[in-house]
Amino acid sequence: MSIVHQKITVCCIVLLSACGRLAAQNDSVQVQKPQQDSAVTLNKKPALNYKSLIIPAAFISYGVASLTVKDLKQLNFSTRDEINEHKPDHIRLDNYTQYAPVVLVYGLNAAGIKGKHNFRDRTIIYATSQIISAAITLPLKHIVKEERPDQSNNLSFPSGHTAAAFSSAQFMFREYKDTNFWLSLSGYPIAVFTGAYRMLNDKHWVGDVVAGAGFGILSTELAYWLFPKIDTLLKGKNKNTATMVMPFYQDKSFGIGLVKTF
Repeated sequence: MSIVHQKITVCCIVLLSACGRLAAQNDSVQVQKPQQDSAVTLNKKPALNYKSLIIPAAFISYGVASLTVKDLKQLNFSTRDEINEHKPDHIRLDNYTQYAPVVLVYGLNAAGIKGKHNFRDRTIIYATSQIISAAITLPLKHIVKEERPDQSNNLSFPSGHTAAAFSSAQFMFREYKDTNFWLSLSGYPIAVFTGAYRMLNDKHWVGDVVAGAGFGILSTELAYWLFPKIDTLLKGKNKNTATMVMPFYQDKSFGIGLVKTF
């Protein structure tokens, strides 16, 4: 095994181990009975589980440190140099695998393997996580202005693809951890694959990918915490109101539509 593949493998193992630790923390803090594919009734406001923020905070801290700390910057450059020496094929699967876990969630629910929330609620949660992720990563790219390894632009930090991938993986974990724990973990290897190929495709540094993973996990955790508040706003005071959220495709663009009746 070449040195570059050893480094990528170590990075992947670290990310997977950290995600496994995060999953164990979440699973030990809160154990719930499986719920059917129906609206979730919340009798009290859930508190944000701060233990679940330890791993994403560590990832983000590493990524930020890699921008200035000499040894971490050197790791960025040495990894990039070794990747370029071996000239791996640039496979663009990372453009699609970033969304694979969320596709699995909807596919599994359609196949009858129910998750924690119904279609409406999980769509609101996932949309919220993506909005939070974009609201964090896009401005940071323009503020930090880190040059990409391939020198195509100055929008390298953090990795948006990796953030979307880990946001999706964390979404899958949260939806299935109470009904099928091992199934809930299956999104993380896909997310790690996405991050690894952002480096192999010469689009991101190691620090960009690690930070992106942190921001992705953080955005989903915040989305679940905010959901009761958002759900209350959408329903309003009138209990006879109905809200429907659905994905749509138009003019080669995907989006999410919201219909509310009073």
